[in-house]
Amino acid sequence: MPITTALYAGLLGLMAFGVAFPAGRLRGRLNVPVGDGGNPELLCAMRRHANFVEWVPLALILIALLELNGVSTTVIHVLGAVLVVSRIAHAVGLRPDTIKSVPRLLGATGTVLVTVVASVWLILLYLRHPA
Repeated sequence: MPITTALYAGLLGLMAFGVAFPAGRLRGRLNVPVGDGGNPELLCAMRRHANFVEWVPLALILIALLELNGVSTTVIHVLGAVLVVSRIAHAVGLRPDTIKSVPRLLGATGTVLVTVVASVWLILLYLRHPA
């Protein structure tokens, strides 16, 4: 059981509500049943949620596979913590009025870094595994 990854899955699962709930609340307040209704704030809230859903599941699967393959708990904690901090930064930094946001950049970069590092590590594990 990838118990260390489970910690980060739980934290990120709770964070999913943190990015989904504001979008739903704003949708109700604006009375927009589908789409963004042309409202930039709603579109941004929707993208916060969508971006989270686009990246987090894959990153968690990759981290869990590393843990299942015996990668050290320290590495799993580092990858998980970077992913959590990155997703918070990205959500805080994603704004409807500018693309130039340091938290957004750091969040996106951290998420991609975790995904790439875990992916390459898994490929190397496979290549080193005896056939």
